[in-house]
Amino acid sequence: MTMPRSLDHLVLPTASLHTARDRLMQLGFTVAPAGRHPFGTENTCVYFADGTFIEPLATGDETQARLAADEGNVFVARDRQFRARNGDEGFSALVLATGDADGDHAGFVRAGISAGKRLDFSRPFTDASGNTDMASFRLAFAAGKNAPDSFFFTCQRVNAPKVGRSALQAHENGVRRIAGVIAVSEEPQASGEFLSAVAGTQTPVASGGQIELQLANATVQCVTPATFEQISGQAAPQSTGLRLAAIIFGVQALAAIETVLRNNAVGHERIGRRVIVPAVAGQGTVFIFEEIA
Repeated sequence: MTMPRSLDHLVLPTASLHTARDRLMQLGFTVAPAGRHPFGTENTCVYFADGTFIEPLATGDETQARLAADEGNVFVARDRQFRARNGDEGFSALVLATGDADGDHAGFVRAGISAGKRLDFSRPFTDASGNTDMASFRLAFAAGKNAPDSFFFTCQRVNAPKVGRSALQAHENGVRRIAGVIAVSEEPQASGEFLSAVAGTQTPVASGGQIELQLANATVQCVTPATFEQISGQAAPQSTGLRLAAIIFGVQALAAIETVLRNNAVGHERIGRRVIVPAVAGQGTVFIFEEIA
């Protein structure tokens, strides 16, 4: 590939969409109405003006989800694997945008990083005014060797729902987009080879035991657990191999997010030019807020 892919969205497993919604609203996000997948999972997303979003994901129908996993649905199977190993709260998947999921799947198979068969599905999408349309997707999956606690996929939006998202993309905390993701690995440079293959980037930039990949619209850093603790003030998640550990949100001004957090009594810490919010139930990973131009 000659151009790096764009970040599409991030998947955050949670035990309860109600808990996730309350927590995200406490952080100053506007949260979309719940959506149901046709294979037993459900979500309540937070959308941003550049088209990216975060996807808190819960199990809505256990029987349906178990059957889907048994039938080879990689999305559900990997979600269930993550929960079995790490509990119901966390950060399980990084998703990249694509216009050709079929081609991606073939490429992942050739590279030896495919996580399983491709998936097509549709679900209703409801906007803030209650208008509904059908959204359709095509997914191609990848996973690193000896990395059971994270997975990656490309998402082709086959049918974009013709409903308004502008009200859902405005947030009290001033967040404008997802600026980056931080992953942890005992061997960041080795993990970087897999990440660059998935992201379509050149050899990642390495410095001081960490690597950084530049996507079209965000950055992906991979650092050691010790480095993660230094830069975030939080313990790195335990893992075998590569593990997604934090989301960096770009805000217009740190003052806006700090005001929201103080008003809602949300614990946080200012480290340099960043505001760090530790993971709790409904917010499965560390949130980092930093100012962007």
